Amino acid sequence: MPTAPALAPAPQVRPRTPGGGRGARAGWTVAVAVPLAFLAVFFVGPVAEIVGRGFVADGRLDLGGFGDVFSRPRTWRVVGQTLAQATLGTVGAVLLGVPGAYLLYRCRFRGRDALRAFVTVPFVLPTVVVGVAFRSLLVDGGLLGGLGLDGTFTAIVLALVFFNYAIVVRTVGGMWERLDPRTEQAARALGASPWRVLRTVTLPALGPAVASAASLVFLFCATAFGTVLVLGGRRYGTVETEIWIQTTQFLDLRAAAVLSVVQLVVVVAALSVAGRARARTERALTLGGPAATARPVRLREPVDAVAVVVTALTVGGLLALPLVNLVVRSMRTPRGWGLDNYAALAVPQDTLAVSAWQAAGTSVRTAVDATVIALVVGGLVALVVSRRPRGAPARRAVAGLDTLFMLPLGVSAVTVGFGFLVSMDAPLGIPVDLRTSPVLVAVAQAVVAVPLVVRTVLPVLRAVDPRQREVAATLGAAPGRVLRTVDLAVALRAVGLALGFAFAASLGEFGATSFLARPQDPTLPVVIFRLLGRPGAENYGAALAASVLLAALTAGIVAVCERLRRPGIGGAW
Repeated sequence: MPTAPALAPAPQVRPRTPGGGRGARAGWTVAVAVPLAFLAVFFVGPVAEIVGRGFVADGRLDLGGFGDVFSRPRTWRVVGQTLAQATLGTVGAVLLGVPGAYLLYRCRFRGRDALRAFVTVPFVLPTVVVGVAFRSLLVDGGLLGGLGLDGTFTAIVLALVFFNYAIVVRTVGGMWERLDPRTEQAARALGASPWRVLRTVTLPALGPAVASAASLVFLFCATAFGTVLVLGGRRYGTVETEIWIQTTQFLDLRAAAVLSVVQLVVVVAALSVAGRARARTERALTLGGPAATARPVRLREPVDAVAVVVTALTVGGLLALPLVNLVVRSMRTPRGWGLDNYAALAVPQDTLAVSAWQAAGTSVRTAVDATVIALVVGGLVALVVSRRPRGAPARRAVAGLDTLFMLPLGVSAVTVGFGFLVSMDAPLGIPVDLRTSPVLVAVAQAVVAVPLVVRTVLPVLRAVDPRQREVAATLGAAPGRVLRTVDLAVALRAVGLALGFAFAASLGEFGATSFLARPQDPTLPVVIFRLLGRPGAENYGAALAASVLLAALTAGIVAVCERLRRPGIGGAW
């Protein structure tokens, strides 16, 4: 019987390795080079220019400014006020935000999604609007004017808690809803009381999320500008407002440079703590899914009852009251109630070259440009930082890149804006004066918005199981196709939220824009601040109406973008 011919051995198919190939390496090189070039030209360069002018005299390094600045009692007072405001604002936001995180992310009740969206509104409001809202509430004639809190340290701390409450709620809540409830159930079955379960089981598990939220809140409180400038002025200034005063009023670049360095040290320390805590948080988020942990509110449970009471008082008294009062006060005129203040937005006030409506149009156009830039740059950074290299040097490089692109959150926007003015006449030696270009305002706003894009998209990309990429590569997909079908498909889930945060940050940016906006093309925050600085009830009423307009624009955009995201995405920052 004839034997069958031997079959030829099957060819060996070598699976493609993710990220392999010359083309892939070139693509990753571009993904790293473009954001680094953007950061070098539009952040490092301007900041270095300002710092250099403060520390270089007659072509030589002169560090005598440190001794001069720190010998002034005012400097120590400003630094002390900055740390005190940031510390108390952080403590207040955490104490009020943890019960809110439990109620909004661990419990289930009618209207929960709407309440989640509402508590996010203060964070996306421009800082100038926050300051105006609290001042209209606390000033003489305001709803709480009799408390005597206008222009006080307490008013600033309350406004900082108002602004940062959502960070704690979303960061802690995003982890809380993913905690495995079986550990708590086991403790309860063994006889532990609800409070003991919370203290010994739940809160320790939430430690990374609380630490991450607290460090971010401290960072935002320490670098608050518009809110502190409106509420505290020069009396209760921070390092941020002091840099603005030394630069714009005293032209003391040396003092501004010293204070910028001090602020940078604080920022790097806060970002380091946030990065370590956030890494632990992102690993813990894989413990469970949000749908399985939510349960109905039980008011008979002491933990639930306390969470409901604290959250109700916080939302009603701290979040809603200033916003409602702002709207009500904007309709009060010297002749009674009406819409005269809103009608006044259509015509220029006093010496302003444009009307508030024209400034709003300029703000929207500029914010659109800034958002596009921030999405491109921030998306590339998030894509690169989301990788998990095997080598220790590569891991340190990725972590360093992540921290590097967080620095614009903490470095004074005033320093960046003034740096643009003195360094953009010929950036990198190119004989092009960008200071006359309206695009420069959008670029400055994008510098501030890029970290928000990174923080929104990065957790989503890091949640991708690396085995998905390996399986796609093993089946023969090219690196570009793996990136497109796995990473980019997942990242699109967070783009809506990232777009909203970037647009809101750009629309309300005030520090750098106050330097760069041309008199004939001011943005709406600049117009509001100028109206507040002019005497007269008409100017104050127009400032209130313009603040309501700006708040409605930012909240509306974020609400639309929030609906574009997928459920369960973007809960933790």
